Amino acid sequence: MEINKKMTIEEIINVNPKIANVLMASGMHCLGCAMASGENLEQACAVHGINSDELVDRINTMLAE
Repeated sequence: MEINKKMTIEEIINVNPKIANVLMASGMHCLGCAMASGENLEQACAVHGINSDELVDRINTMLAE
């Protein structure tokens, strides 16, 4: 299963818990905050100044391995 930037952080981590490591390494350290279940990846990336398309590519590459 591939992830996309419209999925919530919670949905993404439920796909594969190892995705949390990719998110943390990208500077997204708020995985346990209340917004993780309410905002999608694109919104979270905008708040943190992270390119959501690049992050989605990194995550999907990790999932494909």
